Amino acid sequence: MNTIYFVGAGPGDPDLITVKGNNLLMRADLLIYAGSLVNPDLVARSPAPEKYDSWGMKLPEMVALMREAALAGKRVVRLHSGDPSLYGAIVEQIAELERDGIAVEVVPGVSSMFGAAAALKTQFTLRGVSESVIVTRPAGATLEKDMIAEFSRSGATMVVFLGTEHLEAVVAKAECPPETPAAVVYHATWPDQKVVVGTVADIAAKARAAGIERSALIIIGGVVDAARSGYVNSDLYG
Repeated sequence: MNTIYFVGAGPGDPDLITVKGNNLLMRADLLIYAGSLVNPDLVARSPAPEKYDSWGMKLPEMVALMREAALAGKRVVRLHSGDPSLYGAIVEQIAELERDGIAVEVVPGVSSMFGAAAALKTQFTLRGVSESVIVTRPAGATLEKDMIAEFSRSGATMVVFLGTEHLEAVVAKAECPPETPAAVVYHATWPDQKVVVGTVADIAAKARAAGIERSALIIIGGVVDAARSGYVNSDLYG
């Protein structure tokens, strides 16, 4: 019986998978990947004879597929988008597998939030602007209540996942000043990446005008406009 590897695919650019993740991908006997969230070039790179798109699969079906392959001695790679620890729903999969005595290893990946920061050429923690980062998501079909209003009052950088469809509601809930810088980054690191920058007051209209309706991150905070943020140089290079 082989270990099942949960691997972070990175944010989109197929070259942003880790070396360890890529090595496992190239040695997989069975690859089960997170649908369109994973770049198809990365899926095609793997010579695995068995490949499955997990979009639309229920948990029992997905776990059964991985369990049977592992018990047959196959090397299984479960490829998640970004980093599996952020909205990856890996704990429920791992719990089922470990209940059957199957070993699991998690290989971290580059999150889309870091791809978005790179696209903006900024940093989420910036001396004199924000020393903290809040990662959250808005209420929706699977979340009854969010804490966007409370978080937005903190002054920390806020990164909102799974919020593009609710963009207008997100900025309406934000209780920071309306002139607070904000950005929407669509498909960070993908070839069709789009970056829209504005303020809490106008970012929703700007993003919609750019045709962004899904698959984007919302970033709110002074770090979005670092040049005007009044940041303080780090002591590291003083």
